[in-house]
Amino acid sequence: MTKGLMVGSVPLGGGAPVTIQSMCNTKTHDIPATVEQILALEAAGCEIVRVAVPDMAAAKAIGAIKSQIHIPLVADIHFDYRLALACAGEGVDKLRINPGNIGGEDRVAAVAKAYREGKIPIRIGVNGGSLEKELLKKYGGVTAEALVESAMGHVALLNRYDFDDICISVKSSHVPVMMEAYRLLHECCSYPLHLGVTEAGTPAMGVIKSAMGIGGLLCLGIGDTIRVTLTADPVEEVYAAKRILKAADLRRDGVNVIACPTCGRTNIDLITLTEEVERRLAGCRKNITVAVMGCAVNGPGEAAAADVGIAGGSGEGLLFAKGKILRKLPQSELVDALMEEIEKL
Repeated sequence: MTKGLMVGSVPLGGGAPVTIQSMCNTKTHDIPATVEQILALEAAGCEIVRVAVPDMAAAKAIGAIKSQIHIPLVADIHFDYRLALACAGEGVDKLRINPGNIGGEDRVAAVAKAYREGKIPIRIGVNGGSLEKELLKKYGGVTAEALVESAMGHVALLNRYDFDDICISVKSSHVPVMMEAYRLLHECCSYPLHLGVTEAGTPAMGVIKSAMGIGGLLCLGIGDTIRVTLTADPVEEVYAAKRILKAADLRRDGVNVIACPTCGRTNIDLITLTEEVERRLAGCRKNITVAVMGCAVNGPGEAAAADVGIAGGSGEGLLFAKGKILRKLPQSELVDALMEEIEKL
């Protein structure tokens, strides 16, 4: 079990549920726009949110933003230790920093002191693009071992100044390297791990990379908090993260929709039907499995474990629950009947 930390009111590590993070793409000094985006992220299910702090105007906005949102706020800072100190003064809930790029050790000591006294955790964020030149030379490029050595070197730097409320990330855009780096970290330390595939790209490929890297590690029991990085609206990151957690059986809140891939026996527009069911169940928080099957002959049997489901046929279909056929209906009435049955559960 990893060390437990508190990010604001949200537990991280120590056996706590894996949390979902995202990051705003607004200009942080634009307080109304940033708050609006964070509230949208909250509504989607985000549990910890990060903002970029590239200058003092952004740092000074932290307190005002924090007063208008309901989830912990993380400041993402590079190079300027004064921004980290300002964010601590504004009441930020967590800091993401690379301690090696903020200057001399006196500056690291100042940040460690401020965050220790404020009881604010720090995430050491290492990725392939931030590796030290000597490590790149030593390992011949970006490797899992190089990422881990860099991260643990930064840990030692913070430890030197009596700071140990640390979370670590070792992200890479190359999924096998990212997975191996986190596996090695999991074996050599007990700090909570923030999982992510950096620069994953658009949803078309980014979700697949994240599902492989993040989901694979979660299934091995590695990881305490996750961010799915996508070149898209940050809300899409949250939805993808929720689906990954559900697929890894780490979240059971909300509906799990299963559907067959269709075949030559399918006599119904199963794709449209499934999309409609997903849309109508988007806000449902019941912990149930709903099946949408394309064959009225095999559907109920194949989806016998589903709490409720429908199976299409030629002009008609079946409503079933736990593999038992409830009744036969015209195709046009299937979804409405399914929703009515779900309301009873």
